[in-house]
Amino acid sequence: MKLKSLILGSVAAAGLSTAGYAADLGVLTSLDVCDALGLSGLTISSDTNCLQLSGGVSYEFNYGDFRTEGVVAATFDSNRAIGIGDGAADWSTKVEAWLKAVGTADSDFGPAKAVIKIKEVDLTRVYRNGAAGTTVVDNDGERIGLYIDEAYVAVGDTTVIMAGKKGSIANLDDDAPFNFLGLFSSDGIDGKGVGIDADYTGLGGHVIQVVSDLGNGVNVGIGLENLNDDTPHVTSSSTAVTAPLGAGGAVNVARAGTLVGVISYAGEGITAHATGLAFGILDGNVESWAVHAGATGTFDAFKVRGAVSYWDNFKFGTQNGNNDLLNALLSVEGTFDLFKIALSGEVANNTGGAAGNYTDYGFGGSIGVNVTEGVAINLGARYFFDDVTAAGVNADKSTIQVAAQVVAAVTETIKITGEIGGYFGNAIADNSYGPGNLTGFRNDSVVYGAAELAWAPGGGFTSSIKGEVNSEESYKVTFKAAKSFE
Repeated sequence: MKLKSLILGSVAAAGLSTAGYAADLGVLTSLDVCDALGLSGLTISSDTNCLQLSGGVSYEFNYGDFRTEGVVAATFDSNRAIGIGDGAADWSTKVEAWLKAVGTADSDFGPAKAVIKIKEVDLTRVYRNGAAGTTVVDNDGERIGLYIDEAYVAVGDTTVIMAGKKGSIANLDDDAPFNFLGLFSSDGIDGKGVGIDADYTGLGGHVIQVVSDLGNGVNVGIGLENLNDDTPHVTSSSTAVTAPLGAGGAVNVARAGTLVGVISYAGEGITAHATGLAFGILDGNVESWAVHAGATGTFDAFKVRGAVSYWDNFKFGTQNGNNDLLNALLSVEGTFDLFKIALSGEVANNTGGAAGNYTDYGFGGSIGVNVTEGVAINLGARYFFDDVTAAGVNADKSTIQVAAQVVAAVTETIKITGEIGGYFGNAIADNSYGPGNLTGFRNDSVVYGAAELAWAPGGGFTSSIKGEVNSEESYKVTFKAAKSFE
């Protein structure tokens, strides 16, 4: 007991002495490696490593009569399949779960990390009261089943080197329109945008990447991505993939390897970037290349955003053909005491390929009004012109959507959103001649209504229930719940 007391007393005295010395120098000394590395959240530490854990679970259930809902045509086309009621029930149930571990230790070059993220998507769909079956890819083009979503190592501070399986370093931001309905062509891009879908699987995958912070808001990066190319590609939210993604597929040698270069800036009310992409370089040839650039400027009450992309040999090897595509977008927004006004426009010019030459364009606008502190009204409209020539015959199509939306914060945790609107124009199929008649009689109009109740009681938990109905005798009820931790 005396020896133990002596040791403890010596440690305590040393601690007090060290603390006093550190206080004199204005230095805080931490005995925890996570604190020393500046890491927080859910952490576990050893003598040399800090392990950060994060994860989440989300659930979604859909029920109704909506079997043809969603986008039917390829990206950059205004065709939309409106939900059609046929008297047979449709439903789907989906669970997503992910768990991510990041182990970090100090090194002479900066923090050294190992990242592992495991994900599972469990999805079952039933169409028209048919037999239940698990699909391979859901509406977002995600994998189904349990798989490793990320597995890579990284080292560095202002300059970081990364290698393994992870997402792309390509910057595809600053390209979403400000008006609340968005734009038709932009809707076909993941997250809304121009030209290049962030979910395109020519990006990310097996990678070797280097990114560097040059200071003053300037960042640069270069990477080799899609070095494996052993899974089927999903090029848009409307693309169906029939091969099992979890098992991998045959390597497309011509498509493997993407060189990515990016430069971006953020500061003083301006964000901007330019990203260059060269696809299929591992066989010694550049099979396709693309550029994406965008900028957003905030000037007092106004925001201005412009974006442009050009894709040579657009999504080569897919159903879109070997066409070249130029896509651009311009959007402005003004925020005043009670009003928010936004105007947006877009254009898509295609040359060559099976689709021929065409120029599509669209524009949209919205007005938002803060009626009271917790109630806002949004009024919006958008138009799209689809330049189509079929068998030498002019078959141009146009689509107009108008909508009115009310958003009310009932309490700090409950929000109600209601929307009514309609689609008009000769791009809308007249389903009175049969459900899913997308190529025959057109020039229909569809009126719809939707209401959503969202609840966020805190603790990272969110949930919502939404009901939709339209004049095509279609309806859909969606329930969602999610919780994440970190």
